[in-house]
Amino acid sequence: MAGHRHFASGEGSRLIIASHNPGKVLEIKALLSPLGVEAISTADLDLPEPVEDGETFVANAEIKARAAATAANLLALADDSGLAVDALDGQPGIHSARWAGQGKDFAAAMARVENQLAGQTNRRAHYVCALSLCWPDGNIKTFQGRIDGTLVWPPRGDRGFGYDPMFVPDGYAITFSEFEANAKHAISHRAEAFRKMVAGCFTK
Repeated sequence: MAGHRHFASGEGSRLIIASHNPGKVLEIKALLSPLGVEAISTADLDLPEPVEDGETFVANAEIKARAAATAANLLALADDSGLAVDALDGQPGIHSARWAGQGKDFAAAMARVENQLAGQTNRRAHYVCALSLCWPDGNIKTFQGRIDGTLVWPPRGDRGFGYDPMFVPDGYAITFSEFEANAKHAISHRAEAFRKMVAGCFTK
């Protein structure tokens, strides 16, 4: 198994992104592009989404990575990420996407967060990302990233996705949805997990 822990990036390298979320796929493709990796998504191949019944971000990322690697017989990269709100005991957390419902209505999900924060003075929150890289033989490695910030209302900006319009990362005055894409990629929870993954698993 040890020989499968690194992935030789460069021309001709190919992996599958285990996601049907267009915004997430775009972010991951942007992070992968400097490595010369051709990335396709499970949505591109019309592969079914597995049941995410894990109790942590890591568990759910690994479920998705394993399912995609097996179905496509390719190296698979899966992301499980979400927003954890301090005053809501870490909710929505692993249920971040579910709060948006079947229609992926994150405007409604953000309104739900805001409604549940009514009367609260603590608006601290953080984004968490778990990235799992799984080989077709089942070997898997997972890396985590986190970024802390504060929630604002009303939402601001038209970039990003998910809860980005209400999340202001520490040290900045704008929401993730007001960041230019490259600026967000440089500091996000996903970028931190990605840097750890590249250092641990990718060779030129």
